[in-house]
Amino acid sequence: MTNQDVNSTPGSNSGPTRQFIAASDVSDINKLVDQALYYKANPFVDKHVGTNKRIGLLFLNPSLRTRLSTQVAAQNLGMEAIVFNVDKDGWALEFEEGAVMNGNTVEHVKDAAPILGSYFDMLCIRTFPSLKNREEDYSEMYISQFIRYAGVPVISLESATLHPLQSLTDIITIREQLATTAIQNRRPRVVLTWAPHVKPLPQCVANSFAQWVNAWGEADFTITHPEAYELAEQFTAGAVVTHDQDAALRDTDFVYVKNWSTYNDYGKIKCSDDRWMLTPEKLQLTNDAKVMHCLPVRRNVELSDAILDSPNSIVTQQAGNRVWAAQAVIRNILAANP
Repeated sequence: MTNQDVNSTPGSNSGPTRQFIAASDVSDINKLVDQALYYKANPFVDKHVGTNKRIGLLFLNPSLRTRLSTQVAAQNLGMEAIVFNVDKDGWALEFEEGAVMNGNTVEHVKDAAPILGSYFDMLCIRTFPSLKNREEDYSEMYISQFIRYAGVPVISLESATLHPLQSLTDIITIREQLATTAIQNRRPRVVLTWAPHVKPLPQCVANSFAQWVNAWGEADFTITHPEAYELAEQFTAGAVVTHDQDAALRDTDFVYVKNWSTYNDYGKIKCSDDRWMLTPEKLQLTNDAKVMHCLPVRRNVELSDAILDSPNSIVTQQAGNRVWAAQAVIRNILAANP
């Protein structure tokens, strides 16, 4: 297929060219969303773009939707997708520069990454924060070292601070819903609300959703959470932030439910108040809002059965859109790196 053919898909040249780590890697979010929705309607239209190309999916922690949706997306484009669970099947990797490797790590990333880059045309990396050392986690050392040494384009399948494929999916799903709703002559109202959980979780999904909604710039955006659960301002700047969940929910159109642990006193659980769980009673405050969650979800902890099993829940649609988000991103990188 010629470059002209590769660039013919709607929304082309709007997405990442060398890496996909954050919203800043996308030049036009709406065009990338258009491209993803085009693929949803035409999954195999570019099935030859990735012929004789390989994509490596490296997991340093488990995955379900991210792994499978990215594999499907790559295969829709004709690529061979190979999955490697580094945490189970490979050597323990060292990432520190100048490390004296006399402990548990067996292989340095500066030795492993270039080899992987020679095997694959593109690498996808999923890492996870320790939730013990904020400075280390927020340095994004793991994925940054792969970018530095691999020599091929790198896509984040989730990092210590961000989850860009999930956030692109979220914008796709909101856009898709807006095409079928009666919201007119105003911007949609979107709320990200904290929810209880049984263990401390990373801030990456919340950080990323805030970053992408702010970068998209086409919604009135509010974040609500208990005291002590502030997120890093580098991701939330531009959003209204409140500790009053009821006030945040009033007349909103989309409610994104997600737990995260504390940022300032890092990685802690400081609230377990089940009154923060979204229920049908709270949903009555909204504009019959659609409810979103990245999954997996702890039923009747983060979200009630009554919400998840109701017509207001769009979590299945949201998860299904993961394929089209990944397909649009991979295709843009292929087009930029023939």
